[in-house]
Amino acid sequence: MSVTSNSIISELAARAEQLREQIRFHDYRYYVLADPVISDLEYDRLFQELKDLESHHPSLRTADSPTVRLGDAPVNELRQVAHRIPMLSIENTYSEQELQAYFDRTARLLPGESIRWVVELKVDGVAASVIYEDGLLTRAVTRGNGEVGDDITHNMRTIASVPLKLRTDHPPHELEVRGEVYMLNQDLVRLNALRHEAGEPPFKNTRNVTAGTIRLLDSQICAQRRLRFFVHSVGYVEGLNATSHMEFLRLAESFGLPATPGVRAFDHPEEVIAYCRDWTERLHELDFEIDGFVIKVDSLEQRERLGMTSKSPRWAIALKLEKYEAETSVLGITLQVGKTGTVTPVAELKPVELAGTTVKRCSLHNFEEIRRKDIRIGDWVVVEKAGKIIPHIVRVEAERRAVPLPEYEPPTECPECGSALVKDEGGVYLRCVSSNCPAQWKERLRFFATRDCMDIQGLGDKLVDQLVDGKLVNNYADLFALTADQVAQLERQGKRSAEKLIEAIRQSRDRGLARVLNAISIRHVGERVAKTLAQRYGSIENLSAATVEELSTINEIGEVIAKSVYDFLHSDYGASVIQQLRDAGVRLTEDVPVAGSKRGVFTGMTLVVTGKLERYKRHEIEELIETHGGKVASSVSKSTSLVVAGADAGSKLERARELGVPVLTEDEFESRLHQ
Repeated sequence: MSVTSNSIISELAARAEQLREQIRFHDYRYYVLADPVISDLEYDRLFQELKDLESHHPSLRTADSPTVRLGDAPVNELRQVAHRIPMLSIENTYSEQELQAYFDRTARLLPGESIRWVVELKVDGVAASVIYEDGLLTRAVTRGNGEVGDDITHNMRTIASVPLKLRTDHPPHELEVRGEVYMLNQDLVRLNALRHEAGEPPFKNTRNVTAGTIRLLDSQICAQRRLRFFVHSVGYVEGLNATSHMEFLRLAESFGLPATPGVRAFDHPEEVIAYCRDWTERLHELDFEIDGFVIKVDSLEQRERLGMTSKSPRWAIALKLEKYEAETSVLGITLQVGKTGTVTPVAELKPVELAGTTVKRCSLHNFEEIRRKDIRIGDWVVVEKAGKIIPHIVRVEAERRAVPLPEYEPPTECPECGSALVKDEGGVYLRCVSSNCPAQWKERLRFFATRDCMDIQGLGDKLVDQLVDGKLVNNYADLFALTADQVAQLERQGKRSAEKLIEAIRQSRDRGLARVLNAISIRHVGERVAKTLAQRYGSIENLSAATVEELSTINEIGEVIAKSVYDFLHSDYGASVIQQLRDAGVRLTEDVPVAGSKRGVFTGMTLVVTGKLERYKRHEIEELIETHGGKVASSVSKSTSLVVAGADAGSKLERARELGVPVLTEDEFESRLHQ
């Protein structure tokens, strides 16, 4: 070979390595950071250039080249491989009560110690182990029976989210990561459309197709199906320095491994439970399936001491969601206008039985979700309930479109008042910004009357419609000017019910500033923020005098909420609302607890309420505790000051006795209030 030829080959080799590094970098941005910096087209051009180079010059191809992901010759069989550390299953629970019992049990095993908890989304896929030696992927194995699994290295190398080479100059000598192989719902839709064109039956769900695909002998088929991988734990390792699970996940991400999504760490069990509840209501945001949450002890040293049972680790548990699915068709898409002007699309469905109820409607949440899932009127869709809560559409069965269906076009005008819609800056919602929109006003009035706001019993949806449509109530203050005679003249309203409503409205005048702030629909202000502001400032005058900078410094407020509160109170509309309520005699002050005072009897104390109460509803007693300076927690710990126990109190009462936490009956609680 001539000097010139050597020079050319050297240049081509350098270019090939440069392309490999660029592609690895962009894979990291896309799969790990979810923040791509180039378009799909630009990425495809880089990949094609590398593919062409290696095709014309096979000697340039390396074992860790991204082109390996295209698949290689089929293997003859799947070999059985023993796990160096068993892949044990995790204990499952289906209720918050059982989860709380697990927290209590773990606390007893680590007496007097603080426990930090990590919560992860439990991706519904296929468990697998991936092994790296000196930074290079050398083997991948399914979980199998926990002791022995199938060698799926040939298929795992085709998954773009699995780095063939770790992004570090100093990799651990050996690193085994464990995680979940899964498929996006949109990729299942694409795959089923291709199968429909080929005359093949569709796959039913993402988990089944993933389980079948990852065990195929032909890796080229696996490459075409776009599987993905999330890392959720560590197996056998040599040369990795991490003292906690969160630290391990951060290291994994720095190596280019995609860590399990939605992971958060908390110091208190009640925060864990609240986080799980929140995600249960947000499942529609995910394009992959989850079947629950995994809760783990963060400290690796504490895990070591907790150890294992014969079947599962004591340091982890899964809170599983009962999931129910059904297929139905989209008959239409209607629009709802919320109290802050948000326009929400709603799918009108062919009625279908799901988890014991008939589902006819399903929120589509926002127009970006319609576009992302490609939902069209006339489509067949998979509808799901998880934990028997509000249903959501998982995916479209696009292969069942008998004829082409037009894409859904988002509205440009408010369906109620005709005002132009505005998209939230940096957001996904379309919003009607007209302060005169009747639909918004009805929703705000309904919210104003709810239990956690002004608690006006008897002011139901149909009555709100009549009051607004009849021009009797055009603002909040108009409510307080209503007479029983006016209400009694409305449809289905007798004299007695009208008098009860007027009395309920009269009593609501004295709910206090926190309730008012929650009730008047200030963006980003809910019950907790409203209480924080009311107790901090004590009166609407003091709150109105606060600057955005001052509000931003308050714990749990932040700049976005601070600006929203300030803008509302200083807008013409907000100032008018406050003045009208003041003129109507609504109390715009809050009783701020003072340490050592009668009304601050629980100041600095944390209370837990458990069991069935006779005198109070749960929200009522919690409100009393907070009004008198205390903090309410959902679980008993060493930091708990008092437990209020009603009838049939269970594990929380037992835990209080174990820790020596004083327990109050309802009578004793009331005595404390009057000390």
